[in-house]
Amino acid sequence: MSAAALVLARHPHPSVPALATALGHAFLAADQWTARELIASAARTLGARHRWVGPLVAEVLAAYHRPPIDAPRELASMIEAAEAFRAAVARAEQRRAPIRIAHYAVEPGTARPMPAGVPRINGHGALAELLGLSPGELDWFADTALWNRRGTSERLQHYRYEWRQREGRVPRLLEVPQRRLKGVQRSVLASILGPIPAHDAAHGFVPGRSAVSGAALHTGNDVLIALDLSTFFARVPARRIFGTLRQAGLPEAVAHTVSGLCTHAVPPRVIAAMPRGGTAEDRFALRRALATPHLPQGAPTSPALANLAIHRLDARLSGWADAAGATYTRYADDLAFSGGPPLARRADAFVRGVTRIVEAEGHSLNRLKTRVRASSVRQVVTGIVVNDRTNLPRAEFDRLKAVLHNCVMHGPHSQNRAGHSDFRAHLLGRISWVEALNPGRGPRLREELERIRW
Repeated sequence: MSAAALVLARHPHPSVPALATALGHAFLAADQWTARELIASAARTLGARHRWVGPLVAEVLAAYHRPPIDAPRELASMIEAAEAFRAAVARAEQRRAPIRIAHYAVEPGTARPMPAGVPRINGHGALAELLGLSPGELDWFADTALWNRRGTSERLQHYRYEWRQREGRVPRLLEVPQRRLKGVQRSVLASILGPIPAHDAAHGFVPGRSAVSGAALHTGNDVLIALDLSTFFARVPARRIFGTLRQAGLPEAVAHTVSGLCTHAVPPRVIAAMPRGGTAEDRFALRRALATPHLPQGAPTSPALANLAIHRLDARLSGWADAAGATYTRYADDLAFSGGPPLARRADAFVRGVTRIVEAEGHSLNRLKTRVRASSVRQVVTGIVVNDRTNLPRAEFDRLKAVLHNCVMHGPHSQNRAGHSDFRAHLLGRISWVEALNPGRGPRLREELERIRW
């Protein structure tokens, strides 16, 4: 370890966690991952050789056959729990002679191999540079110490909140990031999250896939099973995001900070203002989820991170579907399964199996929205009819046709009840959606649109 990698300690008598962290950095800064080099590096950090360091190093080498260069916090936790270290700390406390730190070792970590397109980010400073922030700004926005949740000034909050009541269901909380944080999250989405692949079953918020691509896989089947995940985003905790980012190759410190940027714990005053709705059990579960760091519904990074965080759920449900000869897709919190006569005969047992898998992965199903539909009735996936081919529900098509006709007869202002600033573009978008589902229906609607006097 070079002399430049040593920094004089300002606090010679650190806390136990700080001592474990300093030793972890010393081990990672060693020239070679051998007992001799680790003991020598620890001696430079402690300012002296201690007998207990040898047994500690033996425990570390037994746990890590190669240096965990991108996991210093994990290594520090292991050291703090090691028997040799705990015994040394206990003896030092008994003698009232705390273990002294003379120098801190400073050595940059190295990231694991990253997915194609994801930049290599070797540390906190590199992440701040990538996002165009100073290190202090990055710490402020990441808020890993949850200062925002405990703060009393709304002007300093990173999020604004809006409760939405739902008929017969637990209310939903929109957590919308403030302008600057939203810009940082969009940078994280574009630079880091975008290139990480989602499971093939995920069709929501994935480039090249859509509600149409997911629904198209369920056309012409004997039975369709549609289920809905309850409080989807709130049930994805920060620890799951951290693990997901580590598996994707981000170094430990970077994954920790990115998790802070993209998760949020709701202040108690907001949770206390929850409106009526839902069962007592569901309301308690929502309060508990919102009070801990989770994916906020309203952040631009939440849909992509949710897709990545429930990759294992998608994999397990895909395997369950394959075993039953069924097809599985997911669009955000909407789960869809379809298949032939064998699935139709065992639909109830199949749903029970899905429920067990979902609950084992930390989520729950909204039983009020579970639907099992045979081919003899209308089958709908994410609002798209899939009995024979993808199509718009007849009632929605008729409403759009009536709006266009009334625009021709009475003028577009008579139908723009929502006050769209560009009502023509709004109607064009609705017609394009019809064409995406059933191209044959588009020409007649466009002809009607051209008859409107704008």
